[in-house]
Amino acid sequence: MTSANSQSMKPATVAKKLGIYLPATPQEFQDSTISRADFAELQSNPPGWLVELRRNGPHPRPVVAQKLNVSISGLARGGVEEALTTAEITALLQAPPAWLVAERSTHAAVRTEAQRVKDEAAKKDAKKARAQAE
Repeated sequence: MTSANSQSMKPATVAKKLGIYLPATPQEFQDSTISRADFAELQSNPPGWLVELRRNGPHPRPVVAQKLNVSISGLARGGVEEALTTAEITALLQAPPAWLVAERSTHAAVRTEAQRVKDEAAKKDAKKARAQAE
């Protein structure tokens, strides 16, 4: 990796952008400053450790929440505070505990309501536009 300059990022920022759990990355990555060019290289030609982390984890909470189809808050309510591996996520999906079933239901209802509000706003905007055009 390269030294710090105006076009560099901290490892935590890069890990977040890559969707990986920073403590599981190699120490060299954690101790370095990553240039935009290095970041682009990591995205286009990921090293073996990055491919392995993305495939098997441990995954950061936003990725775990996405894979389980719940919110990050739902994970916390379910008692999931740490990063999970792909195998652990798969086990939860195959035999979902009660909290996961409830959180998935809640998450789906929230998404449905958000879509309804968005559609309603779009209808109002279209109606306004038609009224102004007349």
